[in-house]
Amino acid sequence: MSASKVAQRLVLKISGESLSPVGQLGIDTQELKLIAAEISSACELGGQIAVVVGGGNIIRGARLAKDGVVHQSTADYMGMLGTIINGLALKEALEGMGRPARVMSAINVPAVAEPFIRGRAVSHLEKGRVIILVAGTGNPFFTTDTCASLRGIELNASVLLKATKVDGVYTADPKKDPTATRFDRLTFAEAIERQLGVMDMTALTMCMEHNLPVCVFDYKAPGNIRRVVAGERIGTLLTRD
Repeated sequence: MSASKVAQRLVLKISGESLSPVGQLGIDTQELKLIAAEISSACELGGQIAVVVGGGNIIRGARLAKDGVVHQSTADYMGMLGTIINGLALKEALEGMGRPARVMSAINVPAVAEPFIRGRAVSHLEKGRVIILVAGTGNPFFTTDTCASLRGIELNASVLLKATKVDGVYTADPKKDPTATRFDRLTFAEAIERQLGVMDMTALTMCMEHNLPVCVFDYKAPGNIRRVVAGERIGTLLTRD
């Protein structure tokens, strides 16, 4: 991406934790408004934005299943319901700012969300609406990172934005290792070989096979989503070559 080229269509992956204060659960209205304002600002550039939202602030299915009381399939579906709660909150926040938005779900919840149908999703994007994609892929054992990769490929996105709490991909966890250094650019093969934990292996492999670039950046820095949409190089860019 060059500084002069606006990303025409992109998928933004945000975690559920981005909607709550550090170390807390639930949805914080200030954090919600911050994310919505950043997305709305990015839309002003004319880009088409699809948001995949996680559900870790509501429930962590993998953690629940680990205790052995709830089967992982059930725990994963519970996590999908958490993403729907977050998606509805984000939609309301966006529309409260005058930004049209639609929630599209991979599981059937007609009272609160449209089903994800590719053609309908593209139509919403072309009409200037933000689409919020919830319930992951609709299947257990797949993460919302994999959902973001899948939807990015389905929607012919020019880039997948992975919003994180750090400003890119590092050689190690910068919070634990002060000597960790940030990569400006990586290939998917290098990220997989080094096991850098950018996204899960399924998600990375899908992006590599379909040549979908991934930009990992700090969503907390004001204006960063807009900068990526504008084509600025921030964070770490992962590409096939």
